[in-house]
Amino acid sequence: MMKLILALSLMLTGLSAYSQAAKAPSNKEIVANLKASFSERGAAKLDRLDQTDLQKTCSQAAESGKPLPVKVKASIEKKVLASIPYPADGVYLGDWKEGEKIAQNGRGLQFSDAVGSANGANCYACHQLTPTEISFGNQGPSLLKYGALRGVKDPANKDSEAIVKYTWARIWNTHAFNACNGMPRFGDAGILTPTQIKDVMALLLDPASPVNK
Repeated sequence: MMKLILALSLMLTGLSAYSQAAKAPSNKEIVANLKASFSERGAAKLDRLDQTDLQKTCSQAAESGKPLPVKVKASIEKKVLASIPYPADGVYLGDWKEGEKIAQNGRGLQFSDAVGSANGANCYACHQLTPTEISFGNQGPSLLKYGALRGVKDPANKDSEAIVKYTWARIWNTHAFNACNGMPRFGDAGILTPTQIKDVMALLLDPASPVNK
């Protein structure tokens, strides 16, 4: 009798698992259910649930548990880098003092934020930037002396221009150099304005910035 009960239990478990697998929702249905669970409010819009083609590719790779194929990764990075809009006026550095405010500001794109209000970059959540700041994350590398170590203002450094353009591109859309990494696409996603990015650039590269002291 016990064997019969056990057999029936295993059979029902198998049928249940099969039924659940057969009814697995599609990605489209998942997104629809997510959107139905939220409502737009303030600066928080439902379109942020829509993935770009790049995000879809990265999500599929994550689901598979395997890294992106080398050729696919290189193709993504090349395409993203080619799409970076550099400052038309050729000016890359703004005000480092404003850049520090942006780096400290974690507000933006939340339901309680007014539409059109300035966003912060919350840089300290992932990076160490200035030696006086004791509250910082380590999700990303330390950026202490970022400009000083790279000799950006050294007239003898022929690579200065390349470093400046690299830094701009990295902030605008970091996937240009490391596809599928977790750093926000500050320019590409419209989180920061070009003027704000110039200020953050100054924080990283201006010799007068506390980052380079």
